[in-house]
Amino acid sequence: MILLAIGLNLALGGCGQKEPIKIGFIGGLTDRNSDNGQSGLNGVILAVEQFNRQGGREGQMVELVTKDDAQNPATAQQSSRELVAAKVEAVIGPFTSGMAKVIVPITAQNGIFQVSPTITSMDFYGKDDNLFRINRTTRDYAEDYASVLMSQGLRRTAVAYDTRNLNFTASWLKEFRAAEQAAGQSLAAEIAYESGDSTDFGQVISQMLASKPDSLVFISGALDVARLAQQARKQAPKLPIAAAEWAATEQLVELGGEVVEGLLIVQNYDRDDQSERYRDFADAFYKRFQRQPGYSTVAAYDATTVVLTALKNRKRGETLKQAALRSGPYQGLQQSITFDANGDTRRQAFFTRIQNGRYVRLQD
Repeated sequence: MILLAIGLNLALGGCGQKEPIKIGFIGGLTDRNSDNGQSGLNGVILAVEQFNRQGGREGQMVELVTKDDAQNPATAQQSSRELVAAKVEAVIGPFTSGMAKVIVPITAQNGIFQVSPTITSMDFYGKDDNLFRINRTTRDYAEDYASVLMSQGLRRTAVAYDTRNLNFTASWLKEFRAAEQAAGQSLAAEIAYESGDSTDFGQVISQMLASKPDSLVFISGALDVARLAQQARKQAPKLPIAAAEWAATEQLVELGGEVVEGLLIVQNYDRDDQSERYRDFADAFYKRFQRQPGYSTVAAYDATTVVLTALKNRKRGETLKQAALRSGPYQGLQQSITFDANGDTRRQAFFTRIQNGRYVRLQD
């Protein structure tokens, strides 16, 4: 078990020390698309450390129990059960809809309050359960992508999607297809593939190009998008490419290099935000981890803020979910977070294009 006891020394000053409050983290830390989980974990760690330095909950510190789902259903189930056994008060995560499908039933059965920073599948929207979501939905994202692509005169988009995270990718594709059809368009091709070390990405691109598309969209993680873009640049170098928000990490730019230049992708936060609140966070994050925060970092920090605020405000006899609903709206790093009765929220998004190795925001 990976156990992070953060700031506990602040609570151990002599007799009468209080038992720490345990909260859990679960995300992909070792999978091929582990960049989201690792970046998210760092955001959670920073938020918990800051909370403990400020005195915790009336002197009671928070202990973070960290688990890896490895983007593997069996591992995710085992890790979820270990969090239950650790008697955590809440769980932050998971970071993909595919893993949420496995994890949420286990935490829900045990009455554990859970906040996911990033999942978007419509399967988790509009449900009165113990799961709160910080992110938008696949419907919100896919409709926006369809609108932007059509505004650029693109009418025949071919899509490739990774079946390893099918709960997300199928949901995103369904909503994208519906948005295109509502505008009188149809997709040129829908190519399914399973991400892995032996995946033939050249063949995936060849199948997409066989439909004579005017643009390519990849519903995949950052590593796969970099490889798909590489093949697309070889086979159709002038064709516009875009990727779903799942891939919008630092790893995409680092791995993709020149082949992802010009790629269209959305972010659920503003990387160029110069507000004092965000700059203070980004500076503290860089000082702690020697790297810049990514979208899953910001979302995970906001999710942790929700959990810690609810813990601090919870009244006797009140569930953490009740406290979370009562304690809003929350001031996130960049956006106000207001949950409806089902724990869903709206979040502003920003379209970017990769230029000179940076995500550059498109003008509104």
